[in-house]
Amino acid sequence: MLPNPAPKFRYYDAVAYKRSQRGAAYTDYLRTGKLERRTWNESEKRYLTYREVAEHTGKKLEQAGTVTHERINGFHRSIRFPKLIFHRTLASMPHLGYCHVTVSNTRLPQHENVQWSFYMANFYSEIGEGERFFRSISPKFRRMYFAIAIRPSEIEGRLEIDRKVGEDGVLFHTHDPEEAMRNVLLLGARTEELRKIIRAI
Repeated sequence: MLPNPAPKFRYYDAVAYKRSQRGAAYTDYLRTGKLERRTWNESEKRYLTYREVAEHTGKKLEQAGTVTHERINGFHRSIRFPKLIFHRTLASMPHLGYCHVTVSNTRLPQHENVQWSFYMANFYSEIGEGERFFRSISPKFRRMYFAIAIRPSEIEGRLEIDRKVGEDGVLFHTHDPEEAMRNVLLLGARTEELRKIIRAI
């Protein structure tokens, strides 16, 4: 699930830098009574490693995943999804990543029992063709929600995309959180009556 090769980014701790600048200016004012304009100094910026950026991204993704899981489980008492939160960040761009939220089974018109996983990401891209799962990351939208059909892999204990289901394994793909929630609920609904209620929201 890797994007197109991208140039190496440099990340710095912008929040810490702003705080240090405010603190210095305030101290200068108390000492001299003058508020001087400080110039940008490259040497004062603390650059972050890719690992630090990935850890920060991961925490934010998992927090968002937890909130999303609570929302879908709060819709109706007959629809309950297991909480299975974990994340991955993109190796060449660790400020971008995706979070696994839940996994479940459903029936589809041509498939009796489909196992699927629901994900959210803090970027938008085209997905689902061949080995390169994420393609052409786009600045158009800041989020993406998708569900993929999965099946046991030949490697014991692992899962893989079931590309015989949906569009190359993708059950839905959207930037709209309301549409994503509706689609997840439809996959989880066990009766047609409940599906009618969900389609109406």
